[in-house]
Amino acid sequence: MFAVVKTGGKQYKVASGDVIKVEKLDAEAGATVEIDQVLMVGDDANLTVGAPLVAGASVAFEVLDQRKGPKITIFKKKRRKNHRRTRGHRQNLTVLRVTGISAGA
Repeated sequence: MFAVVKTGGKQYKVASGDVIKVEKLDAEAGATVEIDQVLMVGDDANLTVGAPLVAGASVAFEVLDQRKGPKITIFKKKRRKNHRRTRGHRQNLTVLRVTGISAGA
């Protein structure tokens, strides 16, 4: 069984046991998080597509870790003015493992 969930403004296709990295969620490592914004749920036999969400469906996750993503560098320059600026950014991420998918009604 698989599901498409929405969190942090992005959509993720997940199946049972998958490990995904999402935008930071307020949860400690080892905690359980349930996301009820499920856009699609299905398996080999049938498929349910929400309009926009599947009623009663939810996906349970276990929080594995809170970490930072890779560093990106932002470089801005104004030509002929001797003006340069460099900034770096590392996004906070939460690592989740899917523990269960509930299709709802």
